[in-house]
Amino acid sequence: MRMSFGDTPTDKQDMLRFMHKAVERGVTFFDTAEVYGPFTNEALVGEALEPFRGKVVIATKFGFKHDPEKGPHPGVGLDSRLEQIRRVAEASLKRLRVEAIDLLYQHRVDPDVPIEDVAGAVKDLIQAGKVKHFGLSEANAGTIRRAHAVQPVTALQSEYSIWWRAIESAVLPTCEELGIGLVPYSPLGRGYLTGKIDENTTYDSTDIRSRNPRFTQEAIKANRVVIDLLERIGAQKGATPAQIALAWLLAQKPWIVPIPGSRKLERLDENLGAAKIELTEVDLDEINRAMSQISVVGSRY
Repeated sequence: MRMSFGDTPTDKQDMLRFMHKAVERGVTFFDTAEVYGPFTNEALVGEALEPFRGKVVIATKFGFKHDPEKGPHPGVGLDSRLEQIRRVAEASLKRLRVEAIDLLYQHRVDPDVPIEDVAGAVKDLIQAGKVKHFGLSEANAGTIRRAHAVQPVTALQSEYSIWWRAIESAVLPTCEELGIGLVPYSPLGRGYLTGKIDENTTYDSTDIRSRNPRFTQEAIKANRVVIDLLERIGAQKGATPAQIALAWLLAQKPWIVPIPGSRKLERLDENLGAAKIELTEVDLDEINRAMSQISVVGSRY
């Protein structure tokens, strides 16, 4: 997302090379959306991954209204009408340079369109050979069940990390029961769980963290106890806080695939290193006990 959306501009050629190096390192799953940019991130991903067609999986998303001048944007509102889903899918196919979208998510649940209708529209696209798999994002357990009854849901993308665990009570058990994979976004807490952010860190107005309650000076300082925990476990494992945060997610369920965003090769390599870290039951119990004593300051949005 942040290659095309938000704060710091990126160089297109640098990002193309970056994605090629990611594939070389064994990365096979890439996440984009029409709203990232808008449109430019899908085009970037399509160009970068065209040489690897059939070897990588690309996920994209529909679900936001289109501003007549600026295209889709989260601030404009939701739109999962059937004709909109079809139109977005056709445009995404062209930008991604693929014959079928591997995984098509509804970006956010639209309260004005029954989820059964949304699932039916994607089912039609699957039957037409334009989409392979159906996904939801930030959906609750009831919505997941209703959608799954019409068209099996392959994956749910929701925020999940060591410091945001609201989905554990109902959503995770539903995914396990129905055989739905979980794709946690913001697995590093929008960068906070890397341990590289302190109360002196500032954000440009185009960065969503500039308006995020967890990134006020007070919250950054108060939540340092989470980083202290990650650093303590990391010292035992020879790992960074980011690697422990990702290893914790990977240890929860075998069907959980986090998607940390990255634009720098050293960060990519750091993130990939998390797959080699084994957290024992003792480690996980220690983390859970410590986190149960910590009150994270600030809402996630």
